Formats: sequence, C-alpha cells, structure tokens
Amino acid sequence: MSETSLYTTDQEEEEEEEDVEGKIQLGPQCTLKEQWEKDKDDESLRRWKEQLLGSVDIHSVGETLDPEVKILSLAIKSPGRPDIFLPIPENGNPKGPWFTLKEGSRYSLKFTFEVSNNIVSGFKYTNTVWKTGIKVDSTKEMIGTFSPQLEPYTHEMPEETTPSGIFARGPYSARTKFLDDDNKCYLQINYTFDIRKDWHSAT
Repeated sequence: MSETSLYTTDQEEEEEEEDVEGKIQLGPQCTLKEQWEKDKDDESLRRWKEQLLGSVDIHSVGETLDPEVKILSLAIKSPGRPDIFLPIPENGNPKGPWFTLKEGSRYSLKFTFEVSNNIVSGFKYTNTVWKTGIKVDSTKEMIGTFSPQLEPYTHEMPEETTPSGIFARGPYSARTKFLDDDNKCYLQINYTFDIRKDWHSAT
C-alpha cells in the first residue's frame, strides 16, 4: 500500500467487470498435448513451444484441460528486517491480524507458486485494502503466463511504502486474490493487518 495512493471508488470494480465482459474470445482452450501437436511442421513455432514448455512431460500432463496453480508460500520483505512468513490458512481467512507493518517502512511481497496440468495464461495478483470501511488502496499486478514445471516459480512485487502519521496507524482489512485471465480464482485471502509506530516485537 503506497503512501501516495489516492482513495479509490467502486468505479474500478465496474471497469474490471467491463474488461471481463468485453474480453475477446480466442476460441476453445486446448490441452497441452493438443497444443503441442498443432502446427508441428512449423519450425519456428515448434521452437517457441519448446522454449515456453521447457522440460514438461507432455504425456503426463497433456490430457488435462484446466491449469492448476497452488500458492506455496507468502512472505513480506523489508530492508534490514527478517522476512515475515505468512501462513496460508485452508479457509482463506487468517484469525486475528495476519501481520504488522511499521509506518513509513519500505516493504514488498514475495511468493512462490507451482503450476500443473496446463498453461496458465494472464496470471495476476489483486489486493484491495479498507480502513474503517473506506477503500484506501487497490493494486492489480499482471504476473504473466506460465507452463507446468517441477520447480516452483518465485515472484516479488514492486517495493512500496506504508503510510505514516496518526491517521495511518491502526487496523486495516484487506482481500487478496490470485486469478488468471478467465478470472478463475486460485486463492482468495480475507485478512486484517495493523500499521503501528514500530515493528511488532515477538518478545
């Protein structure tokens, strides 16, 4: 959440809905095996597919149509501080404040995820923050398109700065989502967090 972020309105949500409704339909989705067999005589296209798919075993995952994305870990990084590792609850609703940030501090979110079954297209991260019922920040980051692989992917969000001052301190509520370009949601977390004058002490 950036210190310079302006208060947002419901217009952004309406624009997102319009984007979904107006999205160009590219035709039926294909399994990885079908994608691999398409245009196999085109040498340049074959090389592009090899680069995208890497060492994927087509025979083991190629019959599944829908991709699957699993978020393996979430952590908050801040210069000069140990990483804050965030447990991911099964129901997507952490109990109590999920984490505490110091006002005016720089931080970034880092996460790892794995992709299986098929290529996930337009994988993105969204986060909306409220304070006393008013939306104060909204973030949407396009992460990219990923093919299945054994090793997990790692992504770090751009660094931001928490707001500061007496009115910035206190509890916040937020909702984070990980989606693809079909708006399929792979993880939604509804949580609360605090901004305080100093970092939370574990002692």
